[in-house]
Amino acid sequence: MKIEQIYTGCLAQGAYYIESNGEVAIIDPLRETQQYVDKANAEGAKIKYIFETHFHADFVSGHVDLAKKTGATIVFGPGAETSYDIHTAKDNEEFKLGDVIIKVLHTPGHTLESSTFLLIDEKGKDHAIFSGDTLFLGDVGRPDLAIKSDLTKEDLAGMLFDSLRNKIMPLADDVIVYPAHGAGSACGKNLSKETVGVLGDQKQTNYALRADMTKTEFVKEVLDGIAPPPQYFAKNAMMNKSGYDNFETILKKGDTPLSPEEFEAVANNEDALVLDVRNEQEFVKAHIPNSIFIGIHGGFAPWVGALITDLKQPILLVTPEGKEQETVTRLSRVGYDNTLGYLEGGIEAWQNAGKDIETIKSVSVQEFAQDFKNNNVEVLDVRKDGEYKSEHLEGDNVKHFALDYINDNMNTIDQNQEYYVHCAGGYRSVIAASILKARGFNKLIDIAGGFGAIKNSDLPITAFVCPSTL
Repeated sequence: MKIEQIYTGCLAQGAYYIESNGEVAIIDPLRETQQYVDKANAEGAKIKYIFETHFHADFVSGHVDLAKKTGATIVFGPGAETSYDIHTAKDNEEFKLGDVIIKVLHTPGHTLESSTFLLIDEKGKDHAIFSGDTLFLGDVGRPDLAIKSDLTKEDLAGMLFDSLRNKIMPLADDVIVYPAHGAGSACGKNLSKETVGVLGDQKQTNYALRADMTKTEFVKEVLDGIAPPPQYFAKNAMMNKSGYDNFETILKKGDTPLSPEEFEAVANNEDALVLDVRNEQEFVKAHIPNSIFIGIHGGFAPWVGALITDLKQPILLVTPEGKEQETVTRLSRVGYDNTLGYLEGGIEAWQNAGKDIETIKSVSVQEFAQDFKNNNVEVLDVRKDGEYKSEHLEGDNVKHFALDYINDNMNTIDQNQEYYVHCAGGYRSVIAASILKARGFNKLIDIAGGFGAIKNSDLPITAFVCPSTL
């Protein structure tokens, strides 16, 4: 028996390759599926099953393409309905894979069809669970993502409590836990950086598995502080339920080099969004007018999903050399399949062709500090709510303007006002500045180094102080 976790950091997502005696199961595959086919071929094995723990919301799974390539059976848990052929498993149904068995444990709560897959080894011993978004290391899945359900998040949280107590916690402490996500995923609140654990440790350390916890306490704690899901979650879930275009076709269309003249013509004729994925320092120095920055080196796919509201939006790319295919691939992982090509030769080719460029002013924290002290300037802090509440720059002229909700809150700031913009380190502030600039906000100044640099200056900081329990 062979188990391999294929972890993708930008999505904080784990797919799994399981092989026994020449037969392979893939659990929660990524959009680009050739890697699984190549791996199985190299081992002289055949992909027999594709198991999906649930209808994923944070990425588009590769199950449909992989089934077409291999003839493997797609397996979902009880209640799943799709527009393509699947095997809808019954609770406790077992699937033979070589010399091992994969048993379906229906664990609704994160979604209604959510299931955990129990791997039983050659000797009949419970070896591991592939827990999807039912159980993470340090957390459990958010219970507010059910598609077209009349159930409330409280109802689903109650289901999740029962699933954990009745299906997961009775398993032996030495059972290995392979979750669908780790730290960085928006599918939970407090995920561990570790991506593999054992159930006994989770029973001891995971707040949601406390033995003396009541259902009422569980529902309250699971829902406490849960942020609204990103806008693309429901759309990705529907793609996973309804199907999608072939990935290789998407990649071929997007990986098309365009001269500056062709690039400009396509942008104008197709009303395409120009997405610049270089690093923030390069973007502020020179970029195509009205382009949006989301750097591929950061949390690229989740930020694209949060900020570009139309999955069908035509997109043109400005990328570092050699990153064209990677960018198209990472866009497709979250459902953005309408990439039309990239600027051949990058921004240098654009400038050499005599095309206009724009810049964003970026200053050191020392320059900002002097202006802040002397002139009562306006500041936009674009970090997340929890970051801001924990500590932030002190002053009535400091506004929390979270990047996550920039499209909804743009009418709360003044186009004629000059704003200094900062995040934690500089990545998100340039994203925010690029979006605002494309919408007509031209008096923006980026603070290089972000809040990390501000904290190391002599500027006043307001820090959250936990109330005393004495």
